[in-house]
Amino acid sequence: MNKAFKVMLIVVFVGLSGCAINRESASFDPNRDIVGTEVFFVERFEPDNRGLEQLIADNLSVRGYSATVGEKGEVPDKVDAIVTYVDKWMWDMRMYLLELTISFRDPATGIAFATGNSYHTSLTALTPEEMIDEILNNIFLADEDPAAVESSE
Repeated sequence: MNKAFKVMLIVVFVGLSGCAINRESASFDPNRDIVGTEVFFVERFEPDNRGLEQLIADNLSVRGYSATVGEKGEVPDKVDAIVTYVDKWMWDMRMYLLELTISFRDPATGIAFATGNSYHTSLTALTPEEMIDEILNNIFLADEDPAAVESSE
């Protein structure tokens, strides 16, 4: 194999490996605990028109929590946590969810006590439902073991 061919193979390999990035993380305030948190209000991120707020609420409901959705400022009484999110979509031969961040906030102060993030480029893209599940799994795991969730590939 000549030197030029080897260099070309290395460039192609490095170029392709850079296209597949997975990153996930979560943190949970050690002074808080999810125990006792039963009612969530998922606040729609204003630019979102894909219904992610409902997918997040559905995922929380499957986990046994009560979850409702609505617009910012429409928080019902007796909510234990407000769930906010920020989504980022990308085009690469199709639209896909590149990055999603979900936060649990104290309804009285608005301060986030738990945050999870998922970032997947097009070669490793997940469906919105899969990303939501990944993030919520990591948030609940971070509540149990704060050092358990930090991953990057």
